[in-house]
Amino acid sequence: MKQRESRWVKVVVASIVRPILTAMTKAEWKGQRNIPREGGVIIAANHLSWADPLTIAHYLYVAGRRWPTFTAKESVFRIPVVKAVANSTGQIPVKRGSTDAVKALQEAEKALVEDGSSVIIYPEGTCTRDPDLWPMVAKTGVARLALSTGVPVVPLAHWGEQNLLRYGTKKLRPFPRKRVRFEAGPPVDLSAYRGQPMTATVLRDATAEIMRAITGLQAEIRGEDPPAVPHDPKRARQQEAERKEEAERTEQVEQPGEGRAEQRERPVAGKNGAAAEPEETGETGHGTARS
Repeated sequence: MKQRESRWVKVVVASIVRPILTAMTKAEWKGQRNIPREGGVIIAANHLSWADPLTIAHYLYVAGRRWPTFTAKESVFRIPVVKAVANSTGQIPVKRGSTDAVKALQEAEKALVEDGSSVIIYPEGTCTRDPDLWPMVAKTGVARLALSTGVPVVPLAHWGEQNLLRYGTKKLRPFPRKRVRFEAGPPVDLSAYRGQPMTATVLRDATAEIMRAITGLQAEIRGEDPPAVPHDPKRARQQEAERKEEAERTEQVEQPGEGRAEQRERPVAGKNGAAAEPEETGETGHGTARS
């Protein structure tokens, strides 16, 4: 990866981005001492907004003098300017749901072990869908990467970018300057999982340890208690589908046979085309549909 990186592009990008972020945000940084100055390290962060890759990069660049390496969605690399900068600074594209995802993991491993890079991972895989913007249930890629490489995982929590650029919108609100707070914690202790076979249970439990550390830091920043159970977007989608199915079933039960009742009441044409007298059914008035 080193051969693809361009030092002058990094200098130019930093000289442009830093003044812009300084103009738009009031940064409050804690835990800089937990960012190692050298050697491979995974920075595991929560994901609030499309703006937070820039603010995270700013924090990392200033706090640890580390150039950030992101694993980013492949679609981002289709933007010409972004593609040129990303390729020149060693960023790693990830195409979801394909064998390219394995290739991206291998590139991240190389960046950590061989190049001694700082790789930023969003364990959630996307911006949080939690209604109150707490970290969600995460994917296990971060644990797999940590256990396969043995590098430390530094949890990083941040808060405030949602006021600058909320997820799902394209409206940037740079003024007045937004308060953005960061705190990095000490490396997550994954010693209980190292050396074990990377089963689904091991990866899930190790990921949960990492997310607990991130959530705890964010709770500290916000001065609030996080939910007892993190938001699970997959489970939320299942519950929503179940609610819709239940609502449809309820509607069908409440209106069991409207069409059949109308059909039964319609006069039947006689032989000469005249309406025949209705048969005796034992029902009075307009009749009631039987379920």
